[in-house]
Amino acid sequence: MTISESTETFFNKTVTAYDPALPVDLSGDKVYRLALEYDDERKMPDLFDQFLQSADKSKLDALVIGMWGEPYEESADDIIAALVARAPELPALRALFIGDMTFEECEISWIVQGDYTPLLNSYPKLEELRIRGAQDLSLEPVTHTALRKLTIESGGLPSEVVESLIGSSLPALEHLEVWLGSDGYGFDGDVELYRRLLGALAGPSLRYLGLRDSEITDELAQWLAGEEIVGRLHTLDLSLGTLGDDGARALLDSPHVRSLRRLDLSHHYISAQVQESLKALPLEVVLDDAQEDDDGERYVAVGE
Repeated sequence: MTISESTETFFNKTVTAYDPALPVDLSGDKVYRLALEYDDERKMPDLFDQFLQSADKSKLDALVIGMWGEPYEESADDIIAALVARAPELPALRALFIGDMTFEECEISWIVQGDYTPLLNSYPKLEELRIRGAQDLSLEPVTHTALRKLTIESGGLPSEVVESLIGSSLPALEHLEVWLGSDGYGFDGDVELYRRLLGALAGPSLRYLGLRDSEITDELAQWLAGEEIVGRLHTLDLSLGTLGDDGARALLDSPHVRSLRRLDLSHHYISAQVQESLKALPLEVVLDDAQEDDDGERYVAVGE
C-alpha cells in the first residue's frame, strides 16, 4: 500500500483544490488545499498570501497544505513561519493538515517537515493538527488546552518526537494517532516508549488511540491487552502494521478489548482461524487486507 490519493475530507469538510483564478468561498462545507507543482517558481508562502488576499480571513477555520515544490529538499519551516506570522489575522483557524501528498508527489519518508512548536504556541485555539512526514520533524514539549485531534503520519517516527509529546500537556485530546513506520526509515522506539506516551496523554477525553503502520504491532498488542485505559476507548487502531497471531490472541484474551466499540486491525498477518475468533468479539473488528509472510518477513503498509 502507498498513499496514492489526496485527502478528500478533513475537519468534516470536503477538500477542494485552491484555484487562484476562482474566488475563495468559505461559506460552504469545504476546506481549501494549497499545493504547488514541481516546476512552479512560486514558494508556498507566496501561494498562501495570495489565497488570504481572496479569503475572508475571519471565517477561515481549516486549511490543507499539499506539495510545496520540492518537499524532499525544502522543509516546511517557511510554511510554518508564514502561518505563525498571520496568526493574529486568522482568529477562526481550528484545523491544519500540512503535508497532504501522494507517493507520486513525494514518498512519505522523504517529506522534510519542520518545527511545530511556534505554530502550536501561536494558535492556542487549534483543535486539529495533522502532519505527514517525519524527516526533520521537531516539537518541543508544549501545553495546549484546545487540541482535540493529533495525527502524525510517517514512514518512521523518531523517538525524539515521541519524547516531546510525552513531555507535553494536551488535556482536551480525544484522538491520538501516530504512524510508527519501520526502522529503515527512522523508527527507533519500543513498547516502553509508547507505554510512557499513553501514560502522558491518555486523559479522560481520549476516545481514539491509533498506533498504526508499526513493525512491532504484536508487541504493542500484547502490552495494550493489559491496559485498563483500552476499555475506556471507543476505538483502538493497530492497522497498517505487522500484527500476527501472537498479538491477536492477546487482544482476544483481554477483558479491556471487549469494552471497545471498534478494533481496527486492517493490513495484518493473522491466521484464518484466529480471524474467525476475532470476528466473534462483541464489537466491530476490521480485518481487511490480510497479508501473507514473505519468507518469514512482514512489512508495514506505508513506508516508501
